[in-house]
Amino acid sequence: MKNVNNLKGIHDVGSMLSRKKRSIPDVQTSTYLALYMLDKEKERLLKEGGRLSMRQDCIRKRLEKIEFEMNKMQKVEAASKAGEEGSSPISAAGQTNEAKSEFKTMALSY
Repeated sequence: MKNVNNLKGIHDVGSMLSRKKRSIPDVQTSTYLALYMLDKEKERLLKEGGRLSMRQDCIRKRLEKIEFEMNKMQKVEAASKAGEEGSSPISAAGQTNEAKSEFKTMALSY
């Protein structure tokens, strides 16, 4: 499913500053304003770059954790299948012996 983030070039939309269009005529005093605006845009972009690198680190770490968990679960599943080939853990009641040993029950009175 496509959304706005998947569109090509949507993040590179030009601003008024990048298109050199301003409401103030180009005079000597507006040069300082242009420098100020460029400096603020630079600061904003540097902050955004820092946030992006932090986000990329978080994503990379999460992907590593997911890969680790998937490998662990695959090993457990392979070991479980290897164990099932030799013997059947199903009891006469139709429940597995492993499931019975997992849960402890106790009576509650009101």
